[in-house]
Order: sequence, then C-alpha cells, then structure tokens
Amino acid sequence: MTFVSNDPSWWPLLDAKHFNSYWIVAASVVVVYDWVLTIGQEIELIWRQRWSLMTVLYLVIRYIGILFSVVNVLANMPVVSLTDAVSNILNYTINWTNVVMTAMLGVIMIARLHAMYQRSRTMLIFLVIIFLAVNIACVVLGAIALKYIAAEELIFSGMHMCGYGYEGDAQFLASMVWMLNSVWEVLALCLSVRIAVKHFRDLRRLGPMSGSTIGDCFRVLTQSHVLYFASFAGVSCVELINLSPAFLTSNSIGILILDSALNVLLVVQMFVLGPRLILSVRKYHAKLVAGSDADPSMNSIVFQEHVHISTSGTV
Repeated sequence: MTFVSNDPSWWPLLDAKHFNSYWIVAASVVVVYDWVLTIGQEIELIWRQRWSLMTVLYLVIRYIGILFSVVNVLANMPVVSLTDAVSNILNYTINWTNVVMTAMLGVIMIARLHAMYQRSRTMLIFLVIIFLAVNIACVVLGAIALKYIAAEELIFSGMHMCGYGYEGDAQFLASMVWMLNSVWEVLALCLSVRIAVKHFRDLRRLGPMSGSTIGDCFRVLTQSHVLYFASFAGVSCVELINLSPAFLTSNSIGILILDSALNVLLVVQMFVLGPRLILSVRKYHAKLVAGSDADPSMNSIVFQEHVHISTSGTV
C-alpha cells in the first residue's frame, strides 16, 4: 500500500535519499567507465579467444553488471514512481543478483586456486564441497530472509522512494549470509597466500632463473586476489554494520556516508574487480605468449579456460 505524506518531519529522510542516490549513480558510472577502459582488452582477450566457462562467466558478470547498475539507478531516483509490486520485484531482483554474482565469482576463484595448486584433484574436490555448502546455505537463508522483507512505495512531498520493512529474523539471516561468504573469501585468500609463499620460497631456493615465469604468474594471481579480497572485506564489514538496529534508525551524516560507500564498494567488487580477475590472467598469458612465441611444447598449468602459462618449477 502506497504511503503518502507531506509532513516536514520526513525531509531529513528525503535529504538522505538524495545523498544516497548520488553515490548509486557514481557506482554505476564506475562500472560503465571501467567497461569503456577495458573494452579493447575484452575484444582481444575475450571475444577473439576460444569460448570457455571463464568466457561465459566474464560476459555474464560484466554485462549483468551494466544492466544491474541501470536498474539500481532507476530504482533509487526520487522522481521515478514505483508501485508496491514493482518495489518488491526490484528488491528480489537486486538481492538475488547479489547472490548469483557472488556464486559466479566463487567459481572464478575455484578456477584460479585449482590452477595455482597444479590442478590438484584433492584441492578441487575440497573447494567444490566448501563452495556448495556455503552457497546452498546462502540461498536458503536468503530465500527465508526475503519472505520477511516487505517493500512499499513511499511518496514524501512529491518524491517517490521504496520503503523496506524488516520483520522477524530478516536482519539476522541477512547477516548470516554475509558471514558465510566472508568465511569462503577468507579461506580462498589463505589458500592463495599459502601456495604463493611456498612457490616464492621454492624459487628463492632454486635460483632466480628457475621457474621465473611461474613466479611472475603467481605474483599476478596473488596481487589481483588480494585486491579483490580487500574490497570484499570492506563490503562485508560495512554490510554487517548496516544491518545493526542502531544503523537502521540513524540519520547522522557519518552513517549516510557509510551506507553510500557500501553501494559503491559492492558494485565495484562484483562488477569491476570480478571481471578483472579473469582479464588479469588472460593479459598475462598474452604477454607470455608474445615473449615466448607461444611454444606449444612447454610445460604448463591451465587456468581452467585453457590459458597456458609456462612453468619450470614445482608446486
């Protein structure tokens, strides 16, 4: 049911809504700007290469991200009228998009770790089991939480906005989803750092000329992984704070900035750093092939998508 009011007491909420909408637009601009910056690499490293699972994941994450950004901007524009039904649809769409994109990013992470561990079947099975357990739990918890979130259209002094009411354990269930995802990301980071440290120690022991290529490869994988994890850690911390009762009832400028920063970090983590996890490895592979004349006889590890990286050491 649409709630209409011209009471001036709602004006601080309108100011907060306007402030937040600017950040959402900024996040959308970042996604589109990053796509424009990398379109040349995308054509060369994605469209002109043989199609694989990583190709599909890249394209889905990249272009769903652009569509998501547009929808998110429209949903948060004060001049756009949204009925209760549309508000609920947008709420479900945005939340399930987050769940699906997080799962896709998890698949990319499994592929990277599988490559770093020399395609170890044991490591792959371990990662898949943990990944399925975490994501199945997140889907179940997310579905239950959404049942307790009611959306309605609010019209304050002629400005339209979506209002969300949290009932039951909705906030607790949402925080559990973020905690489970955080556990997965911490595990992935620890496994990545562990194998990278082991490799760098082996390279130091064997000498600078032994396994230099794989050392560079691990450096590329680790650097992009750490950057991605740092973004995820920031998003998780802010999201957990965002779900606290004190946060939901406060209109202070600090809380508004924190909430707005969350919108930017969440979008950047999924739709900018996510695709760049794939581009970083493919770009490195392209430079490697150019430097080695793509010798087909060299030993290699495969980054799941048939990206071959020369190696001369052991994991």
